[in-house]
Amino acid sequence: MAGPLPLCYLNGETVPLAEARISPLDRGFLYADGVYELMPVYGGRPFRFAAHAERLTRSLGAISMTDPHTREEWRAILGTLIERNGGGEQYVYWQVTRGTQWGRTHAPLPQIPRTVFAFCAPLPVNSAELLERGVACVTAPDSRWARCDIKSTSLLANVLLRQLSVEAEAAETILLREGELTEASASAVHVVLGGEVLVPPNSHRILPGTTRSVVEELTTRAGIPWRVAPVSEAQLRAAEEVWISGATREVLPVTRLDGHAVGGGRPGPLWRRVYAELQRYKSELAGTPW
Repeated sequence: MAGPLPLCYLNGETVPLAEARISPLDRGFLYADGVYELMPVYGGRPFRFAAHAERLTRSLGAISMTDPHTREEWRAILGTLIERNGGGEQYVYWQVTRGTQWGRTHAPLPQIPRTVFAFCAPLPVNSAELLERGVACVTAPDSRWARCDIKSTSLLANVLLRQLSVEAEAAETILLREGELTEASASAVHVVLGGEVLVPPNSHRILPGTTRSVVEELTTRAGIPWRVAPVSEAQLRAAEEVWISGATREVLPVTRLDGHAVGGGRPGPLWRRVYAELQRYKSELAGTPW
C-alpha cells in the first residue's frame, strides 16, 4: 500500500504529516480512548460523507463523548485537507480521542480538549487480474471485544486476526462466533445462497458498514434479492458466492476459503452485476455535491 500524502490536519491546523506531534499522555495513545472513520474519495469527491460522519457521531456517543465538530465543520476540515493533498483518488482517515490528560487515570472520564487528527493516502486500486480471479480468505474465531459496533481505535484483535490471512497468503480473515458469521477483520461479508444475498444482522458484534449499505442498495438496483439474516458456518462454506466489502476494497469476490473453492472457484455472476452497478454509481456521483 502506498504511503500517506504529505499534509494532515491536527487540532485546527493543516501541517506536514512528518512534523505532526501528539502528546504521549494523549488518552488515545495510552488507552485507545477514541474512535475513527475512513472514507474513500473518488475524483476528489468524498463518498458517503453523511453516513461516515453519522457513524462517527454515534461511535463517540457510545463512549460518552460528543462530536467536537458539526457536519459542516467536518465538511470544511476534510474537504480542505483532500484538496490540499491534490484531490483525485484517495482516502481520508480521521479520528477523535478524548484528549491529553496530565497523568494517567482510568476514571472519571476527563472533560478536556479533544484531539482531532486526519490524514490522506492514495486509494488502493483493484487490479484487473484480482477482479478476474477473486481473492482467497481464511476463517478464524471472532476474538474481538463485545462492542464491535463502535468504530474504536482499539484494533489489536483485528490486527492479529488480519495477520492470520497474511501468513496464509490470503486477502482477509472471515470471522465466526458461536457457529455464525459475523464479519471479517476489516470488511463486511455477503453470502450468496440459492441466488439470494444474505448479510448478518447488525448488532454489538458487527460494525454497521457504510460500504456494506451501498452494496445492499446496489444489489436491489441490480434486481438481485437480498435480506438480512443470520448466516451459519455451514451456510458460509456451502455458499455459491462470497463477497467482502470495505471502504478501500469496494466489493471483492472471495473465490477460495480455507483452501477450498467457493462455488466454481471464479468470481460469480451476481458479484459481477453488483460490481458493475457500483462503477456506474460512482460515475453518476462524479461532480455532484457531497
